Amino acid sequence: MDKLALTERRNPNTINIDLMDSYEIAKAINNEDKKVAIAVEKTLPQIAQSIETIAQAFLKGGRLAYFGAGTSGRLGVLDASECWPTFGVEHGMVCGFIAGGDKALRFSVENAEDSAELALQDLSTFNPSPNDIIVGISAGGSPRYVLTILEEAQKKGCKTIGISSNPEAKLQKFSDIFINPVVGEEALTGSSRMKSGTAQKMILNMLSTGAMIRIGKTYENYMIDVRMMNEKLIDRGCRIVSEIAKIPYEKAADYIEKSGHKVKTACIMAIKNCSCEQAEQMLNQVGGVLRKVI
Repeated sequence: MDKLALTERRNPNTINIDLMDSYEIAKAINNEDKKVAIAVEKTLPQIAQSIETIAQAFLKGGRLAYFGAGTSGRLGVLDASECWPTFGVEHGMVCGFIAGGDKALRFSVENAEDSAELALQDLSTFNPSPNDIIVGISAGGSPRYVLTILEEAQKKGCKTIGISSNPEAKLQKFSDIFINPVVGEEALTGSSRMKSGTAQKMILNMLSTGAMIRIGKTYENYMIDVRMMNEKLIDRGCRIVSEIAKIPYEKAADYIEKSGHKVKTACIMAIKNCSCEQAEQMLNQVGGVLRKVI
């Protein structure tokens, strides 16, 4: 029998959690959660290496794909889904796959994490090339689905990144970069949707956001490629243009309208006093990086 993974072991601090009142339960879980950021901090060198690897892949036309089962898969799909509205990237540049397919986002799909067949199907759907980055996510680090994904991706020449809370995770064998936040035993034994899931969410946020920053999808800390799909986002876009170009909100809104709801274009139009077409041309000459224009 394999050695019990750290993510499956019993937490000595919460053995009597069923005897606690509601406040004590919340406090016990919160005390465990405090350990997550510290564990993630210790993996910053590997996270930074991953960010740069992903950014360089993007600059070469490569894509990023997350693969996981259960909570890990759901978090990967979540992070991938947010890249389109946040950074204005094309659909498919960042993808998320969960063992068992979309049904598994809401319901448990029995034995999906143990299926190499499902892994091969999902990898085939993504159809990776050597320019792509494959990220395998798993708290314990041993599901056949994730191991198969990473192993096959390496055979296809892809760079692979493994994320696991288990120092002895099997997936590190197939990971060019292994990110290992050791968050310790869960408050509820084996419930890796808790600390391990929180660590995964933090790391995935850093990978996608960091890589997008590195390829020029932000100006300072503004989301300059935000897709303005509702009133809140239109308002945000107007405020961004107003603040970057140092013009009144109403004037920024006018530039947003004339630019076709493109923050970067509107900023250049305002700062350079030029047409939408001229602003677009300036952007295209520098690969869409606003800072290089203004």
